[in-house]
Amino acid sequence: MHFETLAIHDGQAPDPQTGSVTVPIYQTSTFAREQLEYKGGFVYSRIGNPTRQALEEALALLENGRYGLAFASGAAATMAALHLLRPGDHIVSGIDIYGGTYRIFEELLRPMGITTSYAEGSTTQSYLDACTPETRVIWVESPSNPLMRLADIRALAQAAHERGMLLAVDNTFLSPYFQRPLECGADIVIHSTTKYLAGHSDVLGGAVITNEEKLHATVKTYQAAAGAVPAPWDCWLVMRGLKTLKVRMKEHEANAMQLARFLESHPAVKRVLYPGLSSHPQHILAKSQMSGFGGMLTIEMKGGMEAVRKLISGVKLFLLADSLGGVESLIASPARMTLWALSPEERMKRGCSEGLVRISVGLEHPDDLQADLEQAIEGCG
Repeated sequence: MHFETLAIHDGQAPDPQTGSVTVPIYQTSTFAREQLEYKGGFVYSRIGNPTRQALEEALALLENGRYGLAFASGAAATMAALHLLRPGDHIVSGIDIYGGTYRIFEELLRPMGITTSYAEGSTTQSYLDACTPETRVIWVESPSNPLMRLADIRALAQAAHERGMLLAVDNTFLSPYFQRPLECGADIVIHSTTKYLAGHSDVLGGAVITNEEKLHATVKTYQAAAGAVPAPWDCWLVMRGLKTLKVRMKEHEANAMQLARFLESHPAVKRVLYPGLSSHPQHILAKSQMSGFGGMLTIEMKGGMEAVRKLISGVKLFLLADSLGGVESLIASPARMTLWALSPEERMKRGCSEGLVRISVGLEHPDDLQADLEQAIEGCG
């Protein structure tokens, strides 16, 4: 079946008792047992809940995976996936990653004896050069946050498997509508379902998806024991979002492409980072492993932080906020917001200059968004 059909139907069958066309919200902490001996089924909502199970099945199907697990946030999903590691293990990560993931690597895992090295570039060889005999996981965001760098998922998966390592891909920026890393050989896919999958800026959530039974069992055990699970209402909200994912992603992409082309020609803008532009250094790779280019773009202002402040204070439709992937357009300064926890030296090492502006392009009319940016940029020259 086609993607949009799966998003509406699979994992979300009508309720057999009432005929409800939406999955019920099982707002319960526990379930009555028919007998003392456990015979399967639901017993306690931290361990399993019918609403969460429906979401997990739907997420797995959309990523063309066998197993899906839902979590209370993207950060919780990241921690769950990395629970596969033990003290002494080593991670190789892309150097340009979400600041929250960087904090997990450095502030939570490193004190536990799990270390991380960062690939100096976005080529497959740059990741391999950072590997050691203790490397167990290669972790990539593709596209990355905020510099929109891509990893060659197929090549990295092959290289990782030849060396006995796992490849984990954060697919938050594109959603399974535009990219399915498992089909390219990745072992684990991670999402912040807060973003495009839910799509309405009204819920927190995360997901881990895999085809490997052993990986699923390990992460499932962590999920039940650690308890960072989404509430039934949160799961229902994400499922609601999945049903319109195709139509939203197509509009996000169309709007982002129009703004990227406009900004690329503006004299106050130093560069535009968007995989859909032929000027993107990995545009050909993007077309080979993605079916679309998404709604995220990053620009660098010629005037540095002073120009960034003027732009942000001048827009009227774009909201200054940390998240992304909702129906409303958002704008952010990576240096002052998403990567603020990094030192200025670390930010510059990663290519995050003071002049960067990250834009989550929403579903407003693109002409209105372009006009808003145009009037705001006038004062940035």
